[in-house]
Amino acid sequence: MMSRHFPLPEAQVKPSLARFLAALAALLALAGCVVYEPVPTGGGPAATFDRAWNATLGAFQDQGVNVGVADRATGVIEGRKGGINVKARLVTQADSRIRVEINAGGSLSEDPGLPDRVSRAYDARMGRY
Repeated sequence: MMSRHFPLPEAQVKPSLARFLAALAALLALAGCVVYEPVPTGGGPAATFDRAWNATLGAFQDQGVNVGVADRATGVIEGRKGGINVKARLVTQADSRIRVEINAGGSLSEDPGLPDRVSRAYDARMGRY
């Protein structure tokens, strides 16, 4: 049996070749895409505590609170701005997250917004705003 070859007209060959080349280019482009796995930073709880500790100290300084006590072992930072006493306590919770408590006392009428500003400065340093 003899096979017959029917040549395609040139008008059909060019669009087919163009589509083939476009598909080949798309496949080659996709082959160059790489998805990287997340890299563990090795931080763990200590790095989280360090970050929260430094952010808290920085927040005090940002708001002009003079730090008088910074006892990392107990997680306590105490400071004063005018007649206002500001105290922060950092506590490592059972799930390794850090809870930061910021309290103020004394003559809050001198600057009623100070505790809120310290808290916002802490959040900003932690990248929450």
